[in-house]
Amino acid sequence: MMKPTIRILAVLSITFFLQLGCTTAQISPETNKRSPVVKELVKTTHSWDGALLPAYLQGQPEITVLRISIPAGTRLDTHRHPVINAGVLLNGQLMVVTKEGKTLHLKAGDPIVEVVNTWHYGINQGKVPAEIVVFYAGIIDTPITIVEPR
Repeated sequence: MMKPTIRILAVLSITFFLQLGCTTAQISPETNKRSPVVKELVKTTHSWDGALLPAYLQGQPEITVLRISIPAGTRLDTHRHPVINAGVLLNGQLMVVTKEGKTLHLKAGDPIVEVVNTWHYGINQGKVPAEIVVFYAGIIDTPITIVEPR
């Protein structure tokens, strides 16, 4: 009777830890045990400007992860992304502006679900580099960023 119960608990424990993936562990001072710390930064069906995200493109998926450093005082070229992407600003500050004038101000730790197929630019008006990690959900042979012709 005890062996099946132990086996079930072992399987459930392994399943639980596999579902956690690569989350960070934190030692709780009260219990001196490790416990996962998960903080959902964003979960949405809309980009930061309120537009509904488009359906995923058809084709072989290709994930791209970029760490981008934008020097202080730098304005990026106006561009658009034909694929869904999201990121987290790690350091500094960043302002994102669409051609329509919608503006988003980000500070370190803030998430962003980027606009799709909307012309926009980013500008670092701070005194330190703005560092952001961005995850792009694209398809093979499709650019993740298109710069507006001058």
